[in-house]
Amino acid sequence: MGKIMAVCLSGQKGTPKKNIGAALLVEDHGLEGDAHAGLGPRQVSLLSHDKIQAFRKKGAEVEDGDFGENLVVEGLDLKNLPVGTLLKCGEALLEMTIIGKECHSPCQIYQRMGDCIMPREGVFARVLRGGLVRVGDGLAVEPALRKGETPC
Repeated sequence: MGKIMAVCLSGQKGTPKKNIGAALLVEDHGLEGDAHAGLGPRQVSLLSHDKIQAFRKKGAEVEDGDFGENLVVEGLDLKNLPVGTLLKCGEALLEMTIIGKECHSPCQIYQRMGDCIMPREGVFARVLRGGLVRVGDGLAVEPALRKGETPC
């Protein structure tokens, strides 16, 4: 079982996200009010808290949301979960769709540090069922859906 350490969003693409403490996950859309929300496989981005902490120990002065992540999660090594993994947080249900991403142009963190963890540590998910997500909420790995099955 993991724990939500930060819930981050930004109103504009290309700007760091800020931890707002709580937000609504909207079915097949993402976090309400986030510039990156919308149809497609990358509705919500997640990053493991311990990976951010390890990057900080290398001298990086980064805040939650600086990598563009929506949810910072403690207690789960997200990138080692397979695509298709279901993650339950309260009433909300996410399905992991993508592991990693290309760093664009390179990003500001890469320009400052010579490295960025989001391309290799970040994961993306789509929202199967919406609901409120808050700092301190648990995040549980659920059994995967079988082909043709829909979430309850």
